[in-house]
Amino acid sequence: MPRVKGGTTARHRRKKILKLAKGYFGSKSTIYRTAHEQVMRSLRYAYRDRKQKKRHFRKLWIQRINAAAKLNDMKYSKLIHGLILANVQINRKMLADIAVANPEVFTAYCKIAKDALAGILPVQTSKPAVKTQPKAEVKVAPKAEVKEVVDYSKLLVKDLKALAIEKNIEGADKMLKADLIAALTNA
Repeated sequence: MPRVKGGTTARHRRKKILKLAKGYFGSKSTIYRTAHEQVMRSLRYAYRDRKQKKRHFRKLWIQRINAAAKLNDMKYSKLIHGLILANVQINRKMLADIAVANPEVFTAYCKIAKDALAGILPVQTSKPAVKTQPKAEVKVAPKAEVKEVVDYSKLLVKDLKALAIEKNIEGADKMLKADLIAALTNA
């Protein structure tokens, strides 16, 4: 068996690493061995820091919320606990944005949290109470039956066969889907 040289494959692999190392300082961007080491380290840092970025932003949001809460004579933990008791569902990112952009709205959230901590919870009703008078009986003429328009093309073949058997269509169990749809639309 003849010997196969792996030149092209190895060159593509090395060029890929050197392309990733473009812009690195010194030999890290030109020599394959040092470039490979640096690229592997850089990829590890990138993976780690994608996780840390979420932590850093959460810390930043909490600091902003706490600073704005202190302006309203509250602590961060009391504010969040009060909002949970009041069943206010707002995430920290939005709350921090409100604290920076709209301090008066944030003050309203603090008021809601203070009321919830004090035990004064807002009453939530799904519909306002409306007095209803007894309805006079009205006789309505029976309506003509309206056929439902069903899109049979979205149904499965087994469902189409079941519908066809219900409507007493002969040979429904041996029909194809297109035949079943045609028979059901005509029936």
